Amino acid sequence: MTRFTKGHGTENDFVLVPDLDGTLELTPAQVQRLADRHAGLGGDGVIRVVPTRFATEEAVQSVADRAEWFMDYRNADGSLAEMCGNGTRVFAAYLVREGLTSGDRFDIATRAGVKTVRVTPEGFAVDLGPWRLVDEAAARRDGFDLMVRPRHGKPVPALSLDLGNPHAVVMLPEGIDLPALDLTEPPETQPAQPDGVNVEFVRPLGPGHIEMRVHERGVGETRSCGTGAAAAALATRFWSGLEDERPWRVDVPGGSLTVTPLPGSRVELAGPAALVADGEFPL
Repeated sequence: MTRFTKGHGTENDFVLVPDLDGTLELTPAQVQRLADRHAGLGGDGVIRVVPTRFATEEAVQSVADRAEWFMDYRNADGSLAEMCGNGTRVFAAYLVREGLTSGDRFDIATRAGVKTVRVTPEGFAVDLGPWRLVDEAAARRDGFDLMVRPRHGKPVPALSLDLGNPHAVVMLPEGIDLPALDLTEPPETQPAQPDGVNVEFVRPLGPGHIEMRVHERGVGETRSCGTGAAAAALATRFWSGLEDERPWRVDVPGGSLTVTPLPGSRVELAGPAALVADGEFPL
């Protein structure tokens, strides 16, 4: 029997599995079982809570002096992922509740580097670190650098961003209804993305305010995606031509998030985190 905690950030949900002595080796099949919404616990991903010094990746283990705890994140299909924006807040909430960290600011290790978390009245804010336009020359020349076609839809231009994990953001043109999109299958991309890509479909609601839906690679459509919300806000900010540091509100099916551009091409994501259940599950 394996202990677990179930949590979510704006209804992007995760199964957290503590591995405080670094002896648990989660297989893709076990991750799939935990994340299964019919035969398992259900989740968009699985997070192993493990001391950074026990990480198997040398790059992660090398930051153990900066970040005591490693967020070992897996997509629902069992594949490894660099990180998850909403997952970082749920991971932080678990560390705080269990007394594994203290203070109003602390660092956690991810496959996308060390992320700094601070406690806020609404939950947690995470410095997601540096971001970049994947093809800045094409972005500034054309406003996009690839095409995306949702299921039963037409190809539309998209902007690629790297936030430690890959994103393609689409600003929906007039005539395409955001709620009507079929995201039951991964949208097609051209050029093809061999490692997969998270795709965000965006509709502006007002100054500094957008709504979005997202298809996450290795998962499917989710109720929220933290790095996706950041990518959507940054892409909309880029298209607007007002590249300042004002915060953006991003509405997702599971709630609202705040995205704040930071100096040095960094970005912060803020929002709630909830731990909703604890128990044991046979792996």
